Order: sequence, then C-alpha cells, then structure tokens
Amino acid sequence: MKPSLTVGSTHRFTYRVPENKTVPHLFPEARDFQVMPHVFATGYMVGLMEWACIDMIRPHLEDGEGTLGTLIDVDHTAATPPGLTINVDVECTEVKGKLLRFNVKAHDGVDVIGKGRHERYAVMWDKFTARVSEKAAKAGVAA
Repeated sequence: MKPSLTVGSTHRFTYRVPENKTVPHLFPEARDFQVMPHVFATGYMVGLMEWACIDMIRPHLEDGEGTLGTLIDVDHTAATPPGLTINVDVECTEVKGKLLRFNVKAHDGVDVIGKGRHERYAVMWDKFTARVSEKAAKAGVAA
C-alpha cells in the first residue's frame, strides 16, 4: 500500500440499479428468491458497497496488489426498485498496515437504503493465488 490513503478520506460511487440485480436474480435456482419482489437484493448491495471501497482504494495500491473483503457489517433498511440510482458514500476510518476500515452508506435518491462498516485487507495477488491453488489441490478440485 502506498501511504496516500489516509483516515478521513472520502469517496462517492454511483450505480444505477438494473432489473438483473433484483432479488429473483440473486440465486435463480432458489425458488424462495423467485417469488420475492423485484427490488435491489441485499447481496448485491453488499457487493456494491465492496465495489465502492475497492474503487476508492485502487489509486493507493502498488503494482500487483489488491484487496480482499474480510468483514461486512451493514443493515439494509429500504427497498430500491430497478431504475433508481444509488450513491454509496465511503469514509476511510482506519489504515493499519494492510488492514483498511471504512464506514459505508448507500442512498437511492429517496431513502438511505443501507449503512455500516466494511473491512478490507491488502494482498499481493500472486501470493494469494498461490495459496488458493494449494488449498484447491489439497481438496482435489481445480482452482
């Protein structure tokens, strides 16, 4: 990590919700999801919050470095229909070596739809990929 990411840094990420990010699309094989309303799925909101943090971090990474989500603690308090645009506001709350912590809040133009905290850890992709390959080999599956 470059020393340029600091506590108090903020970032805004914007995303327009398409139909294919609604609950029935989350796990198409799960019948229970298929009968639920066509609103932005919590699972996709979590991913969107991670994406917003990744987008903020990207300019502060060294070549070959990336980050992994290690904790997400958020609520999802309002439904968002497709077509609305979500703004995710991110604030860096801690930089402790390779450990990065953030507050996240998502708003769909009408309501705050979710907020909480997220933690990421910086890794070198080549080392991480090697460890995953070793684990897959031990389990007898392809990585």
